[in-house]
Order: sequence, then structure tokens, then C-alpha cells
Amino acid sequence: MAFDGITIANIVHELNQTITGGKINKIAQPEADELLLTIKNQRVQHRLLISASASLPLIYLTQNNKPSPLTAPNFCMLLRKHIGSGKITAVTQPGLERVIRIEIEHLNELGDLCHKTLAVEIMGKHSNIIFLDETEKILDSIKHVSSHMSSVREVLPGRNYFIPETQEKKNPLNISEDEFADFVYSKPLPVSKALYTSLTGISPVMSEEICCRASVDGGASVSSLSEAEKIHLFHTFERLMDDIRQGNFCPTIIFEDEAPLEYASVPLMKYEGFRTEEYDSISQVLEHYYAAKNVITRIRQKSADLRKVVQTALERNRKKFDLQTRQKKDTVKKDKYKVYGELLNTYGYNLEEGCRSFQALNYYTNEEIVIPLDPAMTPQENAKKYFDRYNKLKRTAEALEEQLKDTQSEIEHLESISTALDIARKEEDLVQIKEELVQYGYIKRKGPSGKKVRVTAKPLHYISSDGYHMYVGKNNYQNEELTFKFAVGNDWWFHAKGQPGSHVIVKTNGDELPDRTFEEAGRLAAYYSKGRQAPKVEIDYTEKKNVKKPGGGKPGFVIYYTNYSLMIEPDISGIHEVV
Repeated sequence: MAFDGITIANIVHELNQTITGGKINKIAQPEADELLLTIKNQRVQHRLLISASASLPLIYLTQNNKPSPLTAPNFCMLLRKHIGSGKITAVTQPGLERVIRIEIEHLNELGDLCHKTLAVEIMGKHSNIIFLDETEKILDSIKHVSSHMSSVREVLPGRNYFIPETQEKKNPLNISEDEFADFVYSKPLPVSKALYTSLTGISPVMSEEICCRASVDGGASVSSLSEAEKIHLFHTFERLMDDIRQGNFCPTIIFEDEAPLEYASVPLMKYEGFRTEEYDSISQVLEHYYAAKNVITRIRQKSADLRKVVQTALERNRKKFDLQTRQKKDTVKKDKYKVYGELLNTYGYNLEEGCRSFQALNYYTNEEIVIPLDPAMTPQENAKKYFDRYNKLKRTAEALEEQLKDTQSEIEHLESISTALDIARKEEDLVQIKEELVQYGYIKRKGPSGKKVRVTAKPLHYISSDGYHMYVGKNNYQNEELTFKFAVGNDWWFHAKGQPGSHVIVKTNGDELPDRTFEEAGRLAAYYSKGRQAPKVEIDYTEKKNVKKPGGGKPGFVIYYTNYSLMIEPDISGIHEVV
């Protein structure tokens, strides 16, 4: 989701309710492109984080403090000098621009009342925090932009401040129906693109949402719309603008599986059917959304090297398995050579020297067959040659049988590690996975070999609707521990049939489990498996006492012969997780 004008409008609405009228107590600059203002208003302390980062510009209220450098940067010192104890009189947004103006009044050295403005521009890589005087002249900015960097606008002390109009767009808050028709419907573009390229502060996601609410195909050309569809589209758009003007916001995060997919200041009908979570404020949404996104991004970055190791090993073993399978097929003809040798020993005594072939009755099938011969050899030597070929292929087939089992076992092991990497939620979850890769020789251990790795990751913990505790292993070591050390004989064990996945243990406390708990445990086993994207997954379940570990088996690998099965959707929404 772009940090668009509607999100900015929601933030402005929230800031006017919380910090307008408040006094600035503290100004800090934790990062080169970030400010943290501490504001006290009506005996309540608020922290406003403003980031002009090119990769992730943000502004929101937070409860968290951040350490500051020992020596404050020049921009921070200037702000402290002028507005260190200033009063915030207003927070405004020009139109639906991605700009927030924080108006501040303060007393100068002579005791005169002065006015300053902090202009926060949330515009991707062009984001900035600009400090202005009463005449809209720039006093300083957190990022200096010279004429060499931008031909549109210089952001330097002493220059006049203005919002650059690099694109011909209309203010959606005061556009009339005729202007909307002339400006939007005149473009030879898809409806969704025509909206966000014509109107200020409207992101592609919000354009699609407007189309969805109006039951219009956002990918269709503007010229294909009927008059009735055009009128309905404008009225749908105008209702959304009314909500923004009146401050009717509903900050929401949309989740896909457990990961945050989108956020918005209004309900998104285009994501109907996805799990949504509503919040009291847009600041909470931004903080939670980007915190969760950062965790996922950091996990992906941290696990990238491990994934590469696993993927490389998987590809190598799959190629090896294919080669061994082809070699195994080649050994099928070994029985033919055995028959050739037996028939030559039986009927070859009256063959003439120098024969190139020999026709004989195969007494196994009662069919005539032709046996190729080496004319330089006697019948007995030809028979020995075929028996030697048979014995060699037989030994090869027996060796390949074992090799295929080992290679298949290694592939299953690596696929289980790959699934564990998909399940990992935190950095500490990767510690055990890396240790397993080290133990089985996929990664070389660095440092002392006897040093014990500190493990802090724990299995996932859920409680069923009937109050039973359910535990989910996040990797092979946790699966092993849950099944063979944590669970007792009459606890129930669940696992996706025939594919890598988590062991799910349900503690029964000696009770007979209700059907609903069986279903919820099955859904957990389906979701935390390789088949989580499938509509339904087959789950095997049995009492723990029926699950055994094979001798020499890899961690998490089990065998069982007595079990029940169920087909279930991999949907865990509504199952309470203990955090």
C-alpha cells in the first residue's frame, strides 16, 4: 500500500485530536533522516516519529523511544533553538497532497510571539522534513536538495518553499462531477489508472477499491464505460471523499495467511474474504504493519543463505535421484542375460564354431528367442560372458536400491528443512535450522566445534475452542522433542500425510477429545505443512504411543502403522494462539 493522500488525511485527523494545542518538550534526531518529537498535551505525553527515509518514509504516533546520538545534528539543534518549547497550533494537509504542515508558535529571544512551520513531505525517495519561517522561506531541511539534484525545486536555506506540481492532477476533495468527467474520462487508459493519474493523493490500491465499490472493472478502458457506470463511479468516489472530509476513517490491516498484506484508512472491499483487523488509530496500523513487515523482511534476508544451501542440495540430490533411477531401469535387462547363459549351457553343446547367433526355445515363456553370440568365443565362453553381465547388473541393482533409498531420504529431509524455513517467524527460529544443516554437513561449522548453540525458540502454542492445548513444531528438532519428550502415550499426534510438515501434539489430560478439537488440530497440521496452499490436505492422526522413531532416522522422522485420516482445509483463522 502506498503512503497515499488518504492515509495522510487520516494521520492529520488523528494528530489534530492528540497533539494540536500541545507543547513540544523534546526534539531528537535518532537517524540522519528521522525526527522524534515528544509533545505534552492535556497531561498526556505523545511521541511523534517522522521519517524521511527514501526507502520507507513514515509519520505516526508511537509509545516507543529511540536512542539519540551523543552529539545532535545541526538540523536538530536548529529546531531545538527555535521551537524547543513551542506550541502546536494546527496540523493541516494541502488538498489531498502527501504533505503535512505542523504549525508551531513560540517566543523568540525578545519575547515576541513567532510562527514557524514544519512541512513533512512523504513522497518516496523525494521525502523531506522542511523547516519554514512566517514568510514561507526555508530555514533548513533534513535533506538539502540542490539544483544539480533536482531541476524542479531547490530545498536549501533562504529559498522560497512551494509544493512542486510535477503532474497535472486535480484535488479530489473539491472536484465537481463535470470536472471529473472531463479530466478522468478523457484519458485513453484503464479506469483504475485513469483515476490515480488524474487525482492527487489517490494510490493504485485506492483506485482499484473505488472501482470495486462501483462494480466497475478497473482494468477495462475508460471508453468502454456506459453513462450509467460513469455516473455510479463518480458517486461512489464522492461518497469516499465525503468520509475523508468528515473524518470517518476505519484503520485496517488485511492479512494473507499470517502475514500483513495491505493496510488502509478505509475498509477495502476488494479484499473481501481475507482476514482483517481493525485498529483504533492509523498510527497503530502503521506501527504494527511495518513492524510485522520488517520482521518478515528480516527473516527472509537472514534465511536467504540457508535457503540457498537447501535449494542447492535439493537440486543436486534430485539430479542424483533421476540418474540413479535411469541406471536402475537399465538393470532390468539383467534377467535376459541370465536366460541367455542358461539356454547356451543347455542347448549350445552342438553349435558350430564361428556362429553369430543361436535360436533356442525359452523354456520360461515357451517362445523362440535369438541369442547374439561372439564368433570368436566358444558357446561356454559366451554363456560365461552373459552370466558375468547378469551378476554385474544384479550387484548394481542391489547397490542402486540402497542408494535410491538414501537419496530419497535425503530429499525428504531437505524438503522438511525447506518447509521449516517457510514456517520460521523469528530470527531465533533459524538457529535450530542452521544447527541441523551444520550437523548433517550441509554447512561448515565456524568456531569451536564443541561449542553448544543456545536455542531460545519454542514451538507454537494454540488453545482449541474446547480448551485443549495444542503445540506445533516449527522445525525437525522441535518436532522430535514434542513427539518423543513432551507428549505422553494418550496425547494425540497429527501430521500431513506424505509431505513435509509440523508435528502437532494435542494434550488430552486423559480426556476423550471432542470432534471440534480434532478438526482444529488437523487444520494446524495442514497449515504448517508443504500443502498449505492446497484447498484441502489429508492429515494422519493417531495416539502418540503408536508413533515410533526408526533406527538411525533423521530428527523429526517417524513411522506409524495404526492411524486415522481426515481431509481438512489449511485454515487456522479463529484458532486462538498463545503468544
